[in-house]
Amino acid sequence: MAVLAAGLFLTGAGSAVADAWHTMPKLRSEGVVLKNGKYTMYPKFTKHGGFGFKVDLQDDNAADGHNVYVQARVEGYSWRRFDGQQKKTVRIQKEVYDGAALYVSNAWIRACRDRGSLRPDNCTRTLHHKR
Repeated sequence: MAVLAAGLFLTGAGSAVADAWHTMPKLRSEGVVLKNGKYTMYPKFTKHGGFGFKVDLQDDNAADGHNVYVQARVEGYSWRRFDGQQKKTVRIQKEVYDGAALYVSNAWIRACRDRGSLRPDNCTRTLHHKR
């Protein structure tokens, strides 16, 4: 019985480590800041084994009239966009995953300023997270 209890305890401890939140560096580009970021790579069977993140997305130039957004993706899929708000800092917490897989191994995230349809958006550098 003690061996079974120890095994269950160690399994739970391993899941906690795999589910730990890690700090992201602050990202900045003209008009947009991604700060106070944390991410995790969920284990198999937990939240689709996806890439979870929580960040503060800040419109760093309220006078320019442009919105900001976060983009995140996992291997094999296109970027998903999560909009912020003009002239504000908003907290965004999302999960990005591959619905056909038990877990993802690679994820990318960046923040951008939406400059409209005539000019290209400017984005921060892209962070790559690997399981």
